Amino acid sequence: MTETTTTTSSERGVAIVTGGGRGIGRAAALGLADDGWTVVVAGRTAADLDRVAAELPLPGLAVPTDVADEAQVEALFDRTVAEFGRVDLLFNNAGIFTPAAPPDEIAVEDWDRVVAVNLRGAFLCARAAFARMRTQDPSGGRIINNGSVSASTPRLHSAPYTATKHAITGLTKSFALDGRDLGITCGQIDIGNVASDIGDRIATGALQADGSVRPEPVMDADAVTRAIVYMASLPPEANVLTMTVMANGMPFVGRG
Repeated sequence: MTETTTTTSSERGVAIVTGGGRGIGRAAALGLADDGWTVVVAGRTAADLDRVAAELPLPGLAVPTDVADEAQVEALFDRTVAEFGRVDLLFNNAGIFTPAAPPDEIAVEDWDRVVAVNLRGAFLCARAAFARMRTQDPSGGRIINNGSVSASTPRLHSAPYTATKHAITGLTKSFALDGRDLGITCGQIDIGNVASDIGDRIATGALQADGSVRPEPVMDADAVTRAIVYMASLPPEANVLTMTVMANGMPFVGRG
């Protein structure tokens, strides 16, 4: 694996982006780096991470990580601190889907797999970030959780994904409260219909609440990146607790 490293963090600070090899994670990593952050990208596929690390305008780090594995998550944060001295930002982005199915046809193994990555993984990464942020000097930092618009409104046949994303909202609020007196902020970005492998399928045809399949609008990932960079750039005394960034015209608002 090829990686670039430095022992001096950037002016903005040091950011870890999970699920950083593709899609929203890749776009966020590059956007944060363009804004002056030293970026560590984490994910399950080393080749994807290496490609992103090679694109970073500032020297960064690629660390293959299964976010559902506690030891690997701790190793990710230990490696980041060893290389750059601290952790100032976590974009808690890693997540997976399961095939759409009615509740009684969802395999328990699929449920367990989604909960392991989307909820356990998000908690493990936020927990690891919180531990470093409260003890580093100077202390403090920011956690941004990727909630998805499914954190408030489900799609048809999406119980495992929707349940985990609803749980992210509780996780966000709990970490925001627990970090309030420690200089640690925690916010959530809920994203809807981004152009990507998944977004391209949505643009072709997505399952609707009435059972029909219809195309939906999608937006460029740059709109999401700008929102994440804004949230990350706020001073410690300010926090975006929740933000929704969605493709205009998607049937999220209203009755479809």
